[in-house]
Amino acid sequence: MVAKNGLGKREFEILSALRKGVAGSQRALAKAAGMSLGKTNAAYRRLVERKLAEGFSLTPAGYDALLPYKVDNAVILAAGLSSRFAPISYEKPKGLMVVRGEVLIERQIRQLREAGIDDIVVVVGYKKEYFFYLEEKFGVSLVVNDEYASRNNHSSLVRVRERLGNTYICSSDDYFTENVFEPYVYEAYYASVFHEGPTDEWCLATGPGGRIVRVSVGGCDAPIMLGHVYFDRSFSNRFARILEDEYDLPQTADKLWEELFVDHIKELRMVAREYDQGVIWEFDSLDDARAFDPEFIVNVDSEALDNIVSVLECERSDIADFVPIKQGITNLSCRFRVGGQRYVYRHPGVGTEQLIDREYEERANSIARDLGLDDTFVHEDPARGWKISRYIEQCRTLDVHDLGDIRCAMEALRRLHDSGRAIDHGFDFYEEGVRYCGLLGSERCEAVPGFADMRRRVDALRDAFLQDGAPRCLCHNDFFHLNMLFDADGTFSLIDWEYAGMADYSQDFGTFVVCSEMDEALADAALELYFGRKPTFEERRHNFASVAFAGWCWYVWSLFKEAQGEFVGEPFYVYYRYAKEYVGKASELYGLA
Repeated sequence: MVAKNGLGKREFEILSALRKGVAGSQRALAKAAGMSLGKTNAAYRRLVERKLAEGFSLTPAGYDALLPYKVDNAVILAAGLSSRFAPISYEKPKGLMVVRGEVLIERQIRQLREAGIDDIVVVVGYKKEYFFYLEEKFGVSLVVNDEYASRNNHSSLVRVRERLGNTYICSSDDYFTENVFEPYVYEAYYASVFHEGPTDEWCLATGPGGRIVRVSVGGCDAPIMLGHVYFDRSFSNRFARILEDEYDLPQTADKLWEELFVDHIKELRMVAREYDQGVIWEFDSLDDARAFDPEFIVNVDSEALDNIVSVLECERSDIADFVPIKQGITNLSCRFRVGGQRYVYRHPGVGTEQLIDREYEERANSIARDLGLDDTFVHEDPARGWKISRYIEQCRTLDVHDLGDIRCAMEALRRLHDSGRAIDHGFDFYEEGVRYCGLLGSERCEAVPGFADMRRRVDALRDAFLQDGAPRCLCHNDFFHLNMLFDADGTFSLIDWEYAGMADYSQDFGTFVVCSEMDEALADAALELYFGRKPTFEERRHNFASVAFAGWCWYVWSLFKEAQGEFVGEPFYVYYRYAKEYVGKASELYGLA
């Protein structure tokens, strides 16, 4: 291949080697350039003929010939949560972890600067304030990606698209055992390592000149994408246009920038640059880091690990097999193993201190354990909100279309409601919805089309609902299928007592219908199983009103969470839909519609 100024790849490699001051012999030059002696001799003769080299040194014209290949800058991507590195990443960004005595991102910045690359941009998002010190310590510049939670890593490149040129694209959590960066690079490339055997990594297929022509997720005995990337100016210009053209498309939001590359692979030239095993390391999990640095788990600064050690009376070295648990939109959780027992570590989500009183949650957890409703509970710290529970092996969640499962759930619910146990804390869907409205602010609420009318109808339904004088009792208030587990023996457990409190008995039914997305016929069947008989007209309308309040409460909760920058996703619409539908149904039953 011949580049834009007529400098071929072999000539470029020779010029690069000469620039480094290789000793004056063709054999030494061949070794430095990584080419055969014959190819080295031929390329060197061409450079001499073009007056780009002389006496095994670069001429002024040779230096000028290298200028189009000089690296302009580097972009380090550091915005993401790195949830697979749980629980350490719950406390600080993964790029700030200390591995073999060095902070990952600091080591990478030093290696870039050693290669003569001083213009370094770090794109931050999650816990961005943890990276601010880098400006003063290393003179890097920071760019904030405020969409890191709702979009994939392409959103970080959009923020710096005008800075893309001859640019290294790096991940803050990579570790290079040797310096992979160079001040001059011939063409765009993705670092790769050959993987023997099957893998679920991104595998590359290359064509002439090493150009990447196909990428597949998963494969066997193939080079995989691993580590840093280099954009040359031509690649950057084309890719920046693609980012601008496709950024607002709905299907783009969840895509990695690499997926956009694959979508346009025919117009974006990039080669695979293979490295030896052991040069590039990516740590997807805590166990990966420990495999590379045996002292990592012992030395890492982590309150989460300290909490586990304290409660379970073990050593850090006893803790293994961390796996993030993706269920749940309020908190971050992961499972882990100590000895032969698996546990779940729950880390409180951002802003939950405004929504949940952990002291009352801990009391409710203890009551549930006493009643035999949840024997998974081990310990909770009410002051900081973290919790440890036993992990149920081979468990399944409740099947909302199985009346046998629903019967178990309803019997457990009656046991809770009829227990006579109480805590000095109430939880009311309507009142919580009003509180979330206050947290949002009236201006933001009123800006949502249809919100004011729904609020008016909810208020009217609430007045009628209170006239029923229904009993109050201890309720779970997050009573839905994902919080109901059956182990291999069929034993039922009701977990996650964050919202537990004294309430109208019907609130648990309201949550069950909304969050399990029951249709009306199934809701009626569940209500009959709860009472052990056909409910009266008054009981049915009362419970249907609680479906409306539950939907409305979680709908306003979703508005609040997304106002904080968190992405609720599909449940947001589910809550709205049930609020709208059951406000109508219950209002009609109360004669309000």
